[in-house]
Amino acid sequence: METLQATFFLFVFVPLVNPAPPLQQESLQFYEYDTDVSWESLTQQDYEMQSKDIRKDGTNVSLDTSLILQSDDSQLDAPPTKDTNLPTCLLCVCLSGSVYCEEIDIEAVPPLPKETAYLYARFNKIKRIAASDFADITTLRRIDFSGNRIEEIEDGAFSKLLLLEELSLAENRLVKLPVLPPKLTTFNANQNRLKSRGIKANAFKKLTNLAYLYLGHNALESVPLNLPESLRILHLQYNNITSITDDTFCKSNNTRYIRTRMDEIRMEGNPIVLAKHVNAFSCLRMLPVGTYY
Repeated sequence: METLQATFFLFVFVPLVNPAPPLQQESLQFYEYDTDVSWESLTQQDYEMQSKDIRKDGTNVSLDTSLILQSDDSQLDAPPTKDTNLPTCLLCVCLSGSVYCEEIDIEAVPPLPKETAYLYARFNKIKRIAASDFADITTLRRIDFSGNRIEEIEDGAFSKLLLLEELSLAENRLVKLPVLPPKLTTFNANQNRLKSRGIKANAFKKLTNLAYLYLGHNALESVPLNLPESLRILHLQYNNITSITDDTFCKSNNTRYIRTRMDEIRMEGNPIVLAKHVNAFSCLRMLPVGTYY
């Protein structure tokens, strides 16, 4: 009788100290030891499960089709471009008037919904902006093309964008500026290839709302003419500017004139010695940042 009781006690006790069930062990190994499960085995398991449940046009999906969909890296890594003929809101992300087409390697501006107000197309491979790209999109208020390869902008590309307030063409390959829309408050053309001859004399004169103008890291030989009174921030650092005149920022014929809105002018990284042009800053509340000796 005693022997039977001891044997029964062992039988009950052993399961309590056994390791976890096989399913839990495999789960733990899968997450901690990733190399134990190969991509091919996962793909095969996926196929075996799908072949039982998924049917297309009344027939089972074939093994070849399943493997192409799941493991063909060339299919997955192919950059989406305008040639894919995908609707813009599948290629990009569209949210309440905003279109986000960032880092998807498009080479041209995609067709936009007519109610688009904000377009973000940064870090792509766009080389050219055509006049037809925005011909029917009159609701745009902000466009950001930073980090593309834009070399050319057709005349009139922005002419119908009467509501546009912010435009960024930074980090492109522009050698000249297009005609800019009249209500711009912010324009960024940092890090292009702009020279002074690529900016028309009156390019900014009529932009009476322009407050922020960024033209740093280009090849300008002089400060653009006829800067509007509305300017608050002007960045011209790291160009090739060698001289300025008394009328560049001020008015030589009006010694009482003060440019009250200008808060910052950056001119460091230019060959000009600013101390040689003291009268050029007499109307400013703050001296430009740059070299004085």
